[in-house]
Amino acid sequence: MNRKQIIEFGDFQTPNNLAKGICNLLLSEGINPKSIIEPTCGRGSFLVNSIRTFSNKAEYLGIEINNNYLKIVKEKINSFGDSKVTLINADFFQLDWKKILSSKPEPILIIGNPPWVTNSRLGSLKSDNLPEKNNFNNYNGMEALTGKSNFDISEWMIIHLLDWIQNRNAILAMLCKTSVARKVLRHIWINNFQISESDIYIIDSQLNFKVSVDACLLVCKTGKPSKVNKCNVYDNLTNNKQIAVIGIQKSDLLADISKYKKWSHLSGKEYYKWRSGVKHDSSKIMEFKLNDNNFINGLGEICDIEKEYLYPLLKSSDIANGKVEKPRKWVLITQKTIGDETSIIKHLAPKTWDYLLEHSDYLNNRKSSIYKGKARFSIFGIGDYSFSKWKVAISSLYKKIHFSVIPPYQNKPCMLDDTCNMIPCKTEEEANLIADLLNSEPAKKFFGSFIFWDSKRPITISILKKIDLMKLAKELGKENKLKKHLSDKTQSDQIQLEIFR
Repeated sequence: MNRKQIIEFGDFQTPNNLAKGICNLLLSEGINPKSIIEPTCGRGSFLVNSIRTFSNKAEYLGIEINNNYLKIVKEKINSFGDSKVTLINADFFQLDWKKILSSKPEPILIIGNPPWVTNSRLGSLKSDNLPEKNNFNNYNGMEALTGKSNFDISEWMIIHLLDWIQNRNAILAMLCKTSVARKVLRHIWINNFQISESDIYIIDSQLNFKVSVDACLLVCKTGKPSKVNKCNVYDNLTNNKQIAVIGIQKSDLLADISKYKKWSHLSGKEYYKWRSGVKHDSSKIMEFKLNDNNFINGLGEICDIEKEYLYPLLKSSDIANGKVEKPRKWVLITQKTIGDETSIIKHLAPKTWDYLLEHSDYLNNRKSSIYKGKARFSIFGIGDYSFSKWKVAISSLYKKIHFSVIPPYQNKPCMLDDTCNMIPCKTEEEANLIADLLNSEPAKKFFGSFIFWDSKRPITISILKKIDLMKLAKELGKENKLKKHLSDKTQSDQIQLEIFR
């Protein structure tokens, strides 16, 4: 396959030694299936090693869309003599899996390595190798617009395979990204799948597949679910060293069940609303360096524009590294709130408007659908909160829990990029108090029970807003200080509401 096809079909073939190790692991766990199915068998690593590991009296089924791969598999299995092996050249998404599975003797083992590719990536390649479109994770419209609806093809396949074996004596053992494994677990726990046991075994994807992706073997066994949904996580396939037990609280995955039990009393009310930074999707045009009083954009152009719509900008790396006193960049902010009309810029800052028109091709070609139907040169993630002179912020990308106080710069509020999460504050005193609370050990332990550090954005607003700052303040003996600021905040919000009315 060429490179495009490898990406399109998520075609990362499983090395023989890895497939052999997985089969031996399953055998050591007492798994002795009568039916073994590899739904996307590729060159047959799992199918061949299953035949070598398990009984030759079992039935074997391999399905593969690439007929050239099936020819390779046929050559490999010819040496096994009387083994009952059926090979089918077919598209996974076009088969009647319920019918296939209903005819197989139990216990059934579904084993393999489904494609490591997302539906959006396949869409960009104009590929037809996709499941029928449906919102199987039940995301709302805004979540879909902002990217949550993007999913790995393997996620869809594994969830549906588990659904199709609900009333059977079966085991599923699949290689996938660890992020996919967690999404699968969340789905089956929320939807009450009949899964009695789940385990994750971490694998070295760089060693086995030459890719830098956190990956694992996910093993799920059907049966009556236990009272507590949990999944043991092991650091590899061989020594069974348990490194974590993940679970679920309501609809939220827990990275560490024991840590959550200890600090769950800090969950509760969201007194301050967490916000993301500004999203513009055109850093070459909207971001500038200031050099000898000249604003230079990402194209290297010296830009003669007014300062009216320019604000100091802090990015994730600045906040993570504590470099917040003197921003390296400036950003062009075209709106005060989402939906504002932008044509007013041409009257208030004509040079800025001319600059936007000159670079309109870049801005008009932004791919995100959130800009469709909006005013020209719109941005996202903007509101009154963006213009608070003081903020408390954290990077969502970096693997550490540290909250920074963000001061104004040159008498202007600092903007943050969309990889940062923040709380707007009225005063420096309030910002310092909130940062002290959030940087405390109890807060870090609480957040740590939810954070999966291998995620692309480990620290999310959905995690940050779980902590109850008043409960945390009581824990740290700072309850009265926080009450004062909350009282001032309530009065200020009420005044703003009256003005609005």
